Amino acid sequence: MSDTNYPNILSPSNLGVVPLRNRAMVAPMTRVSASSQGVPTDIMLEHYRSFAKGGWGLIFTEGTYTDEGPSQGYRNQPGIATEEHRDGWSKIVDAVHGENTPIFQQLIHAGGLIQHNNYVSSAIAPSAVDQLGKMLPHYFGDGMFAVPREITKDEIKETIKGFADAAVRSVEAGFDGIEIHGANGYLLDQFLTTFSNIRNDEYGGSMENRLRFHCEVLSAVLEAVGGNAPVGIRISQTKVNNFDYQWPGQEHDAKTIFSALKAVGPAYIHISTHKGLEDVWKSGRHLADWAKEIWGGPTIACGGLHDPVHAENILKEGKADFIAIGKGALADPEWPNKVSADLTPTAFDPGMIKPYANLQNTLDWRKNNNH
Repeated sequence: MSDTNYPNILSPSNLGVVPLRNRAMVAPMTRVSASSQGVPTDIMLEHYRSFAKGGWGLIFTEGTYTDEGPSQGYRNQPGIATEEHRDGWSKIVDAVHGENTPIFQQLIHAGGLIQHNNYVSSAIAPSAVDQLGKMLPHYFGDGMFAVPREITKDEIKETIKGFADAAVRSVEAGFDGIEIHGANGYLLDQFLTTFSNIRNDEYGGSMENRLRFHCEVLSAVLEAVGGNAPVGIRISQTKVNNFDYQWPGQEHDAKTIFSALKAVGPAYIHISTHKGLEDVWKSGRHLADWAKEIWGGPTIACGGLHDPVHAENILKEGKADFIAIGKGALADPEWPNKVSADLTPTAFDPGMIKPYANLQNTLDWRKNNNH
């Protein structure tokens, strides 16, 4: 095996107190393969263990709902809202640890982006307005997103507590770290977004106000975990219901967001995009680069980094500290091992997630296509 061509990707590092064999990470990917009650399943265990065997430095779970209220956004989405959920995840953590690989739990609240008609009546968001866009058929969605109910201040407090309690259960399950999903159009990100947040209280209006919910959730989770695991947060401009959205204040908003998060004290910031690490605001720089400069701490870049040459350059140029890969990891769980051996990883094919984005469809595709 040779690490010569990709010394940055394959170099060992640490994320907080967690040692990593390399800087390649499995990005969070919703696979709608839990039980109908949100309990992790055997096929999920094998899914995550395949990444651990593939040589990844760190694995992020799919977005895992935090409470038994309206946080669940997908049919067959896993939760971390009950002891049964916790115990199901514990088996997956043990399997991954058995391959000497760390795994972080990503916590999510869907807010207004509920992807299945059975749940839409419970959708809450910063404001009772059209969320824009359509549900995603490969996540069992059909039609336009429903107009949610406006979340109350008491519900905001309950939701924050839900994140904190879920983080405690995650640590109990053995996870090495916690990621708060503050991106991609889900509840936290809905507070940042102009078309989904038209509140006129302390959670609306200025960017400082719209960011308040992020900071309160992050602070509560940090306090609940109490130093027993690193806590990071995922941020994006783009959303599953709007791939083109950008912060209206552009660079000014970026400085406000990343500076405020820095003041709370996450272990890392994870930058996500649906369109690859493209130039933002005609600045000649991508968002991970901006985050790295403004906040100065460990930064994960995610978006179109399945090409190891591209990923290596991002790290070599100091525009991120780690790279997270989604579709490329799904296509080839052995991506790091192959990169280390100078082999070409299997490319992603949309057929892997059709008709639904569950694991059985992916396994069937691999079997039928000799992968």
